[in-house]
Amino acid sequence: QLQLVESGGGLVQPGGSLRLACAASGRTLDYYAIGWFRQAPGKKHEGVSCIGTSDGYTYYSDSVKGRFTISQDKNKKMVYLQMNSLKPEDTAVYYCAALFLVSPRSYGSNCASGADFTSWGQGTQVTVSS
Repeated sequence: QLQLVESGGGLVQPGGSLRLACAASGRTLDYYAIGWFRQAPGKKHEGVSCIGTSDGYTYYSDSVKGRFTISQDKNKKMVYLQMNSLKPEDTAVYYCAALFLVSPRSYGSNCASGADFTSWGQGTQVTVSS
């Protein structure tokens, strides 16, 4: 069973940057999709970004494309989300979660919705405010 723990959230001014980290334990990261999701009060749960740990596929929601970058360090069992040009509407609790890819398949829609993702972390708060 994979366990995930997020870190790196905080308070930042608009236009600033943060790097979130998702630390995995319990298994190797091979054959997973690791996704970043966010939940803001009164807003829908949103799939922000996703990376395939073995195939290198990446997904970004339209709201973060060009501003956020997802990356991984498989040796350290870490997945990062570099967030630049932050906006107040990026304020949310950010979670990472894992989708085990039993066989090669398309999973972009899963990254967008969070469907079938498990091993959700406890979340890290990101607040963008002046």
